[in-house]
Amino acid sequence: GAWLELSCLVTSRDKLAQLDLPEHWCRHIFLAHTYLELQQNEQAVEIYFGLSKAGLADSTYIMAQVAIAFHNMRQVDQAVTYFKQLGEVDPYRLDNLDTYSNLLYVKEQRVELAHLAHRTNMIDKYRTETCCVIGNYYSLRSQHEKAVVYFQRALKLNPGYLSALTLMGHEYMEMKNTHAAIQSYRQAIEVNRRDYRAWYGLGQTYEILKMPFYCLYYYKQAQELRPSDSRMLVALGESYEKLDKTQDAMKCFWKAHCVGDIEGGIALLRLGRLYDRTNDTDQAAAAYNQYIIETEAQGITDRDLDSYYLKQDMLNEAYEFAMKCPEFADVREEAKALLKEIASRRGVGREGGESGSVLGDDAQNSVIASRLRPHLVQNSPAAGTLSPRRDLEPVNLNFTP
Repeated sequence: GAWLELSCLVTSRDKLAQLDLPEHWCRHIFLAHTYLELQQNEQAVEIYFGLSKAGLADSTYIMAQVAIAFHNMRQVDQAVTYFKQLGEVDPYRLDNLDTYSNLLYVKEQRVELAHLAHRTNMIDKYRTETCCVIGNYYSLRSQHEKAVVYFQRALKLNPGYLSALTLMGHEYMEMKNTHAAIQSYRQAIEVNRRDYRAWYGLGQTYEILKMPFYCLYYYKQAQELRPSDSRMLVALGESYEKLDKTQDAMKCFWKAHCVGDIEGGIALLRLGRLYDRTNDTDQAAAAYNQYIIETEAQGITDRDLDSYYLKQDMLNEAYEFAMKCPEFADVREEAKALLKEIASRRGVGREGGESGSVLGDDAQNSVIASRLRPHLVQNSPAAGTLSPRRDLEPVNLNFTP
């Protein structure tokens, strides 16, 4: 108990490093628990694995903590596996099952979540975890009013229950009750200022209310708690973009790409559009190409790339990417217009005898495609005679968001 109370007082990584702790096996459990609270999940998992090898492999507490760490790292499948093992070892254990229900919610596993809600209700319907599991079940079924009722019931049982406060804030957001959402998130922050979900939720709420300075502040707080989470960096970059702080926005989007964009490459897409807006068309094209290489959903980016190539009078490249756009409904009409313009320019080029930028189907490809998408291009002896292009350059990261 004393170790856990001490953990609550450690509010930063620096404070944890300054502690002079006695050499005792409880020290390792304390450090792992505190690392988990400070979102240093990799270090926590390493300690818990060491404790498991030392003879605590059957400890349900350690199994649950490892599952929570994987949940925080968004390694959903591994977290679910640990929670299933936990259920097999102790089927009547309700601790941390609210986190398990969050995972099932994210995976949209309605049947499993329904079984979990029924099981927890049969074991003890007056536990906060049970109320949160049932609330998540109703939320997944889009019955947000019922979900709020169960989250409120959890808070009656334990007014400081952090999970219920943040989840209730999410439900109020779904119901478009921004005032109630703000109240829930603020209460969650009062309970635990290290809960990045509450800070992030407040940022989203103020973003909906079109108050960019407020959402910038809250996104900064969330990003400090989760410095390697690309979602926080993208949200921060979007806030800077709305405030016309383009350079700061670029740094955020680039860093989001570097730490690993978990939202399907949206950071590169945003970065490319900012380069396009600042007339740095070479870097914009490099960002769009990198996005295409890393993702399969190319509809939006292909539109941006074919527009860039058309501006540069590189009609073969423009045609290649424009041909992919009609597969996507939201850019189909724009793609047809671009294809007509490309055909028109090709006609003008042939009539005027200008063949420098209009290559036939069997002709050699340009160096721009060779550098940015090498698997599309064959080697050509003439490629070295063309002017080289820049690859996507890293943004100066001296700025710390």
